[in-house]
Amino acid sequence: MTRSTRPALSFFRASAITVALGVCLGAAAAEPNFPITQKQRSTAKQVAETGVPLSELAENAPDTYTVKTGDTLWDISRMYLKSPWRWPELWGMNLEQIRNPHLIFPGQTLYLVKTDGRATLRVGQGDPGASGRLSPRVRSSDLNRDGIPAIALHLIEPFLNEAVIFDDNQLASAPRIVGTQEGRVLLSRGDLAYVRGEVGGTRNYRVFREPRPLKDPTTGEVLGYEAMYLGVAEYTRKGDSSKGEIVPDTFTISSIRQEIRVGDKLSPVPPREFINYVPRAPGKDIAGQIVSIYGDSLTAGQNQIVALNKGSRDGIESGHVLALWRDGVRVIDKTDASNTKIKLPDERHGNLFVFRVFNRMSYALILSVKEPVSPGDRFTQP
Repeated sequence: MTRSTRPALSFFRASAITVALGVCLGAAAAEPNFPITQKQRSTAKQVAETGVPLSELAENAPDTYTVKTGDTLWDISRMYLKSPWRWPELWGMNLEQIRNPHLIFPGQTLYLVKTDGRATLRVGQGDPGASGRLSPRVRSSDLNRDGIPAIALHLIEPFLNEAVIFDDNQLASAPRIVGTQEGRVLLSRGDLAYVRGEVGGTRNYRVFREPRPLKDPTTGEVLGYEAMYLGVAEYTRKGDSSKGEIVPDTFTISSIRQEIRVGDKLSPVPPREFINYVPRAPGKDIAGQIVSIYGDSLTAGQNQIVALNKGSRDGIESGHVLALWRDGVRVIDKTDASNTKIKLPDERHGNLFVFRVFNRMSYALILSVKEPVSPGDRFTQP
């Protein structure tokens, strides 16, 4: 692999680095962080000299590939590696020049270089075998416009503000809708809602249905409260109770996802946060279970959302890739005259991608799966 003094072979030039991989939540501005962990940086330094064993490559890893609009970091990693979350081991980087190794742009050509039983992936143009050098082919560009994301963000964007787990049932004492304009049963966009409760200085509030407790499948401990997101209401007018009568505040429904009615609760819209999604394995061993399927489904498949019984207190971070396991079934050994009961081995059958983390729980996207996923199914580090 190249040394830092040969920029023609660097995976991405510093001029291409303008912003980090990120998804914006909410409505305030902030500067995103470049999503490279210390462990990834250490790995990159190591593979800058060695690359990865050919045995770690996917069976049909292409010698060249031109990045297309719609590709993701996960797609390309999976194309080249048996274990896509190990992408830093394939993409050795010139760390003195590259601040963020995850920027790839449509139109760039990737070359798989195999030497002495090991492989590296480089970006350039022309035939890398002709001279042993690759001409740089990079673009200085705003990643939000042109760079490919880590995963297909459209699959999780609807859940970034909507899927919420509260540590406790704080909505029990939250402001609540007590009346509607003209006595309407269901509220739509533009309708007025009358609200009682302590309303702070926030202008926009999310509207939720009464939350349900989520319990650990094994211990029964209540890990959090999941509330169904209904829409957003804007604080319009303070109630005037100066004449001795209780007059509620007035809100206007500004957006709606599901029907809103009397009894629904309000919670302030949180400030924007930037989340960097970088597929990677957890830095330590971890094991847990799926608590629930988001929505009303009993089972889930690829591209659906599940809640996990591990969160930030357990070391879970956004971007972690986890392995899904199906417990082996218990059967009778019919070859044994005594009809001994045995348990077949557990089988790995999919991958999860964590995208939202709370204290004791987290939400994950099912990236791939062979069989339907159910509450109680296990996950581990990949």
